[in-house]
Amino acid sequence: MILLAAAIAAATPGTPAQAPPQAQSLNEAAHAIEAGRLQQARIMIGNAVRAGERGPAIDRLLADLAYTSGDYAKALPAYLQALVGHSGDALLYERAGIAALHMRDMTQAVPLLDRATKFPTTTWRAWNARGAAADFRSDWAVADESYAKAAELAPQRAEVFNNMGWSLLVRGRWQDALTALERAWALDRKSERIAHNLELARAAVSQDLPQRRPGESDEDWAARLNDAGMIAKVRGDTKKATAAFAQAVEIRSQYYERAANNLAQVERAR
Repeated sequence: MILLAAAIAAATPGTPAQAPPQAQSLNEAAHAIEAGRLQQARIMIGNAVRAGERGPAIDRLLADLAYTSGDYAKALPAYLQALVGHSGDALLYERAGIAALHMRDMTQAVPLLDRATKFPTTTWRAWNARGAAADFRSDWAVADESYAKAAELAPQRAEVFNNMGWSLLVRGRWQDALTALERAWALDRKSERIAHNLELARAAVSQDLPQRRPGESDEDWAARLNDAGMIAKVRGDTKKATAAFAQAVEIRSQYYERAANNLAQVERAR
């Protein structure tokens, strides 16, 4: 009777089952990766492997660790392998697609991100990456749809509006680009990339050339002038492009080859 009572007590609903030590360790490693404690996660995974742990759970942790570490060349094949047995996992498609995008492998990035965005659990990151992949192919309809979806899901993510602004900028939609980039800047005033793109958009809708920032080096100022010249050139504003390229060459202590070449192209096109 004592044994029966003990068995009944052990099977009583509501009594939480204790996870095996190995499973707990792997869960802790996953939490460490998500929290950005990558060195801790690396040690925990290594200890699990040395203890004989093998299989899909370890493979997924190694893929996530590589992805979060920015080692996309290692993450991509690991995620592709994981998808063989888990084709219903939206996050696997998303991360595999983003890894491929970082590697400029559009052949794999595009179908992976297209598949990722078919899931009802699609995140803003998948839509944002799909927009970036569309920009590479000049597929503006897909880019617009993707950035709009990303913005709907994550209206406070500056990177979405920065990417949207850049996409519009390269198409020559200057005012729309400016609106998107101003929103990105309002959300993140520490991003140099957003600040640079916003300045390009402002240069595109203005007749003024960029002004030198306090303490800015000749090289950085010349680079910004060259970018402003390229925008003006795309707009067909030959006068402004010439002024920007010429000033970029002039302010450099050494000959600024890129700006000089751009200036020569504008002169030849006259």
